[in-house]
Amino acid sequence: MSGSGNGIVPPATPAAAKPPRFHNATLSQQVYEYLREQILANAYTPNTPLPEESLAQSFNVSRVPVREALRRLAADGLVTLIPRQGAVVKAMSPREFLDAYRVREALESLAIRLALPNLTDADLEELDRLQSAMTACAEQGDADGFFGENGKFHALFIDRSENELLRQIYYPLIDQMRRYTSRSLDLRGGMGRSLEEHRAILAAVRANDSAEAARLLSEHIHVPQRILEEAPGV
Repeated sequence: MSGSGNGIVPPATPAAAKPPRFHNATLSQQVYEYLREQILANAYTPNTPLPEESLAQSFNVSRVPVREALRRLAADGLVTLIPRQGAVVKAMSPREFLDAYRVREALESLAIRLALPNLTDADLEELDRLQSAMTACAEQGDADGFFGENGKFHALFIDRSENELLRQIYYPLIDQMRRYTSRSLDLRGGMGRSLEEHRAILAAVRANDSAEAARLLSEHIHVPQRILEEAPGV
């Protein structure tokens, strides 16, 4: 199969994601947002080449906004820029995935401690709603829906921590990790186990026991981490 002059095969455009038209005023921003969305949705899977020329032709723009967008995506940890080869969608090694879990555990344990004094009755109702939604997804075998609601459950504590620096570190990290949701589910042992752990966390939150909530949340995140730690070569 032929590609660009450097031998890199351009990524196939997903059938359900026809490249949009971009406005001149914010070309780089729009290209960045589009590529970021496609990467996070795994339309461009890890190790997929992202050649500037091919993307520019596909989007009907010059290479400049594409280059700027790829640099921003590299700063986000979603793209790797390889000298003399170009950009590829970043893949996480088992060691990097383990490191990400360790950082996530520390951030979320801190966040739930900071968040508990700030939770309102409406927040508790929202956590109950999200738990019910996850239960429904698990019963239907809807892993994508489950992880969507699961992400909102965890994000509520991040946002209610009222710590902007914590948010700035957490969300880019989660963006990198959530491309591997099926891998996370395999490591965790299924949706049922995750639901049980969420119920325990929510009970501690309702009891206003920040130490127990942080301990349970830490253990919840540590389950797949422990399996990765025991894997050979990690």
